[in-house]
Amino acid sequence: MKDIPPGLALQLDIAPEERHTASALGNVGVDVVSTPALIGYLETASHRAILPYCDAGEATVGTRVEVDHLAPAFLGQPVTASARLLSIDGRKIMFEVEATQAGKVVMKGRHGRAIVQLDRLLGKKSAG
Repeated sequence: MKDIPPGLALQLDIAPEERHTASALGNVGVDVVSTPALIGYLETASHRAILPYCDAGEATVGTRVEVDHLAPAFLGQPVTASARLLSIDGRKIMFEVEATQAGKVVMKGRHGRAIVQLDRLLGKKSAG
């Protein structure tokens, strides 16, 4: 793992698709972006923010999600997922996360990730 700079942040624009709606998950008629999809957007932003700081054979995994879903997000306009570094404790990284659409906050909270050895995570023995 490489040193992660203080103030690290990343924004990612995502175009919600029909498969991201609550309706697609079985909540018939609720044609807005689902809570799990928004969480996924925030996880993706956090992962991509720290991915350049992983060494060969390392990956990031989610460890914690603490969010409030504050407003609906709709199809047809991008959602901006933002992740800003809050703290680092060894290999555990905590982000402040926020999803917005058309300037309105639709979800916000914190998301934890960890940098792990991929072979250990998958239970494989290292070569050598």
